[in-house]
Amino acid sequence: MDEPTSAITDKEVEILFAKIRQLQARGISFIYISHRLEEIFQIADEVTVMRDGKVVHTAPVGKLDHDTLIAHMVGRKLENIYPKETVPLRDGGLELKSCCGTQFHDISLHIKRGEIVGMAGLMGAGRTELARAVFGMDPLESGEVLIDGKAVSIRHPADAKRQGLAMVSEDRRQFGFVGCRSVRENIALSSLDTRLLKSRMLALGEENRVVSEMVNLFRVKTPTLNARVENLSGGNQQKVVLSKWFLINPRVLILDEPTRGIDVGAKFEIYAHMTELARKGLAILMISSELPELIGMCDRIYVMCRGRLVGEVSGSDMDQTTIMKMAIEGGEA
Repeated sequence: MDEPTSAITDKEVEILFAKIRQLQARGISFIYISHRLEEIFQIADEVTVMRDGKVVHTAPVGKLDHDTLIAHMVGRKLENIYPKETVPLRDGGLELKSCCGTQFHDISLHIKRGEIVGMAGLMGAGRTELARAVFGMDPLESGEVLIDGKAVSIRHPADAKRQGLAMVSEDRRQFGFVGCRSVRENIALSSLDTRLLKSRMLALGEENRVVSEMVNLFRVKTPTLNARVENLSGGNQQKVVLSKWFLINPRVLILDEPTRGIDVGAKFEIYAHMTELARKGLAILMISSELPELIGMCDRIYVMCRGRLVGEVSGSDMDQTTIMKMAIEGGEA
């Protein structure tokens, strides 16, 4: 079973695990692949850790703890997997006023520059649909989008890009990169019209220079710049997508499930890049079904339920029980 819980709710996970245990009692064995470490401790008897294509450790679950398992996965001990820093907030950023779409209604929120704001909710709550509409992938039926205090009209992703808005989509394979093209081509894709085309000709020297900078900055593991992105690991594919958007110097960054299906080492690197981008003054909206990462990385968290914004938590109120209660019941906890 390869990442069987990546797109199902916690309740559905409970049902799946009950079925696994029933089949296990009948003598059926399972190989269970997951990046959700809490699931490993819930369902597995033995754990094998692979890193860079090699087996690095095998042990019974009872002889491992969370930190030790992470250390084996990344090859070193991580003192804190969530490297969030508090940075001075600046005026501007992203603001939504009474935005409505096909799957969401009357959404108003704000994110200042330097702030990382989370969006929590169950699957189907309307979080992804909101992000897609703000970025111009789907129509926004009514309401206003403001960037740095100025109302903007976004009807297409190209409009969003011109306004300094970037988005890492939930489905990176369909919307994030062109799998059959190279790392070099994918990273350069967002900047062709602004810095890499000279008199309608591609500036190959400049392209190689800036792409190499991004590969080094984001520590993309690739054999060459000409390797196909579809052949990279999920974590390195995600870094390619981030690199692509970093080149346009965005003012606002929307991250929809940015760590889904990637290993804990790549997660840590993406969190570190988020912290650095916030330090540089980006306003970041982080949509995630992983409550620990929202709590660990965000200054505030909005909660959606059935297409509506039902609450906001910050500080000591950012705990999983409070957030889940709001997401399920649709009101302040």
